[in-house]
Amino acid sequence: MQPIFFHETRPLAPEPSAPARKGRFHTMAKAIGSTCNIDCTYCYYLHKEHLLDQRRGRRMEVSMLERYIRQYIEAQNGDEIIFSWQGGEPTMLGVDFFRDIVDIQKKYAPAGRRISNDLQTNATLLDDEWCAFLKEHDFLVGVSIDGPRELHDAFRRDRKGQPTFDKVMQGIGYLKKHGVTFNTLTVVNRINAKRPLDVYRFLRNELDSRYIQFIPCVEPKDFRSVAPQHWPPDAMPILGSSAARPGNADSVVTDWSVDPDDWGYFLSRTFDEWHRKDVGRVLVNLFETAVVQTAGRPAQTCVTAEFCGKALAIEHDGEVYACDHYVYPAFSLGNIRTTHLGEMAFSPQQQHFGYAKRDSLPAYCRECTHLKVCWGECPKNRFICSPDGQAGLNYLCSGIKRFHDHAGPALRQLARRCM
Repeated sequence: MQPIFFHETRPLAPEPSAPARKGRFHTMAKAIGSTCNIDCTYCYYLHKEHLLDQRRGRRMEVSMLERYIRQYIEAQNGDEIIFSWQGGEPTMLGVDFFRDIVDIQKKYAPAGRRISNDLQTNATLLDDEWCAFLKEHDFLVGVSIDGPRELHDAFRRDRKGQPTFDKVMQGIGYLKKHGVTFNTLTVVNRINAKRPLDVYRFLRNELDSRYIQFIPCVEPKDFRSVAPQHWPPDAMPILGSSAARPGNADSVVTDWSVDPDDWGYFLSRTFDEWHRKDVGRVLVNLFETAVVQTAGRPAQTCVTAEFCGKALAIEHDGEVYACDHYVYPAFSLGNIRTTHLGEMAFSPQQQHFGYAKRDSLPAYCRECTHLKVCWGECPKNRFICSPDGQAGLNYLCSGIKRFHDHAGPALRQLARRCM
């Protein structure tokens, strides 16, 4: 059965003028909001349905879609303009919605510049029609999968509580059948973090994934109602305390969040396997950026960069937020109905947000030997205190240190080869 969609009825305001300033930035488009056909335990986005008062099944109107595509193109100055489509589950929008996307992009495509698309999906709705379209229009597809069956199904279940592994594998089968380029995104949580080689070898050997993204699952217990960086300092636990670890009665994080030390163990073991067998053959997001940052070059990921603020999110209603992980009213930048996307991307508010990643670091970070390959990781995870009691330390600190202490010699060796 096809989902029933509710349509926006507010008229669009006159089109804002294109900004004089242009630059490279990225926007994750949530054209279906938080609507999804599965119900992952650890999902950080499903609760937006209530937080942002979204009705399930609402999608971006074609008129709003055209406004977004036009503004995004107008604000960019790079040779390639990359559109990213996420959710929720974007394939619930249907193939025809994405045919509209491609047609609108062609309408506004600047001469001599390339437009490309990527799509992040749980893969459960993919079929021949979808994959023929994705191949025809050269979409890069990211598939969310957390490892072998028992690890994937631990948290990634449908709305009836049923496992999703078989449907995901079927979707990957369609991608391979049609020759669609895909990579994998794995959320490292409290369970699969303890089995790093099982996860990595499954992705490499069973799926033949050649670009692997690892994302640590870190969710404060109050993440549904409290925006990042709005935690009271006196409620932040000390590094290494029971409250700063999952599974304890006084823990400040959900039970499914990855343990900081397990995160370091996971990265260290997978790095060793990658370093021995797969350098130059398999790209792992966190290892690739660790090499280039060790070589003194700019980070390839926002979480390990000195500054952030170049990765915005836009909801189905045109509301723009500072980041995909900051879709809370406190971090709204405005709406493309009335303000051009480019103006918001380079606004003083967003610039302050980006520079604060570096400027808000506690002394414990500034004095760390790994500062320039970490930069405090993502600010959304900075809700514990350093050993001397200074607030704003990253929850994953001990694990990040463990990884770089372990991998440092090999990273320096690889970095010399890059110079």
